[in-house]
Amino acid sequence: MRALVVEDLAPDFAGCAVREIETPTPGPGQVRVRVRAASVNFPDLLMTRGEYQFKPPLPFTPGLDIAGEVESLGEGVAGWSLGDAVVGGARLGGFAEYAVLPAEALKPKPARLSFAEAAAYGAAYLTAYVALVRRARLEPGEWVLVHGAAGGVGLAAVDLAKALGARVIAASASDEKLAQVQRLYAPDAVVNVTNGFRERVKDITGGHGADVIYDPVGGDIFDESTRCIAFDGRLLVIGFTSGRIPNVSVNMPLIKGFSVMGVRAGEYGRQFPEKGRENAEAVWRMANEGAIRPHVCADLPLDRWREAFDLLAERKVVGKAVIRPNP
Repeated sequence: MRALVVEDLAPDFAGCAVREIETPTPGPGQVRVRVRAASVNFPDLLMTRGEYQFKPPLPFTPGLDIAGEVESLGEGVAGWSLGDAVVGGARLGGFAEYAVLPAEALKPKPARLSFAEAAAYGAAYLTAYVALVRRARLEPGEWVLVHGAAGGVGLAAVDLAKALGARVIAASASDEKLAQVQRLYAPDAVVNVTNGFRERVKDITGGHGADVIYDPVGGDIFDESTRCIAFDGRLLVIGFTSGRIPNVSVNMPLIKGFSVMGVRAGEYGRQFPEKGRENAEAVWRMANEGAIRPHVCADLPLDRWREAFDLLAERKVVGKAVIRPNP
């Protein structure tokens, strides 16, 4: 089969290439899926350089989120039939014509979603759900400031927060992207962060500040967020796409009475397996009911993987870029 293989850890994806490799055979309890779509996530990019927490041995095929059709069943697998349309997630293997996953890692593809949309919602919406529901315990009517609102995890947070009844401020450094976010998900307000945002957020919230701040950017964005968070607010640390891991003086959360909360959706599920299953079920149910819907801005064949990676690396995506190993 054809697969995108990371053969060397190098900058600018120099160690990546599409290769012919052996098609994997499902073992006991596993399912082989014909991959129709796999979304591109920041961890995929980081792993090509060895900069992610999970460091698989070389060579490996990245790809966290997939959607496709059941093609082969391993011994002891029940509940799935050949040809079933499924979605699933694993740490590796998505950017290939076939992927092997544990049977319990798969769910039926929501009928409302295309294969590309189904591949785009897993990690992003699970991260948003763990952040907003499990960590922040978001209440209807609260103000949520979403940074990086045009990116995959940011746009998922905008969509999910609206579905949960929150009042949403979408933030980005691009007016063009904010216009698209406004058109797609109708947040209550949008803010361009280029020249600062704390006074604008305070104005929008009537001086109250944001009850919840969702920050996948870090750096200066995190620093200024501590200046416009409400008392008893929750500042959610999702990642550091700015490239700088910020620091906070502990007198700030002491005086302003806010909490800084780290969010790792996958690790949350590993630490609390039952809650992890509940999280995945909740996200799947909302997608199946049409309460949430991911946005795919680029749907590209496997040979154009570099284009998909560059769209994310260069912050050109609105929502998700998806790779199609099989048409």
